[in-house]
Amino acid sequence: MRLDPTGVTASRPATLSLLARAVLMELKIYSSIGRAIARRPAIDPGGSGFSYHRPVMTILIVFIALSALEIPILDLIVHRWPVVRIVVLIIGIWGLTWMIGLLCAYFMRPHVVSPRGLHIREGLEIDIFLNWDDIASVARVRQVDPPKTARFTTTDGRTQLSLRMQDEVNIEIRLERPTTVRLPGRPPKGGAQEAEIIRIWTDNPVGYLKAVDEHMP
Repeated sequence: MRLDPTGVTASRPATLSLLARAVLMELKIYSSIGRAIARRPAIDPGGSGFSYHRPVMTILIVFIALSALEIPILDLIVHRWPVVRIVVLIIGIWGLTWMIGLLCAYFMRPHVVSPRGLHIREGLEIDIFLNWDDIASVARVRQVDPPKTARFTTTDGRTQLSLRMQDEVNIEIRLERPTTVRLPGRPPKGGAQEAEIIRIWTDNPVGYLKAVDEHMP
């Protein structure tokens, strides 16, 4: 195992980072379920929320249904071994709760257009805030990228971040200057990188642009 000059294993910071990320995701799962029960989506005062879950909704529902179905099936298989049965039951309930929490996150953590600026979100982890002073323009586009295309790409010398749903975006946000945005994980897929254009998907692009026109100075 590689050591850094202090003698500490180089993999330790990465391990701690992964553990911290896992803990934060777990907390956001339960926070999203709590928001769903209380019907309190994370929307700034005076702002409007815009969903982005429609392209993945069917997939999420199928996974939740399969997670719920496998609990009694596995219980029947291992019911003769009490210890194994309890462990499998706990894991099954945790997995089902996790999937429900992820679904709630898509509903409770929408994109937001507010008097302060834009919140750009995706699922549990991504939450980018842009002040109106950071934004040059917001326009409707339609772009479908090949599967597994990197989120950060460079075209004509400009770096753009694309937060796609099923490989597609429909809103383009051009920034006044290169702006540092942070994604979960480590480079090249995550971490802090500069972008001049951010492209996103929303289920209601017309309403999104209308809200931008109302709030953008």
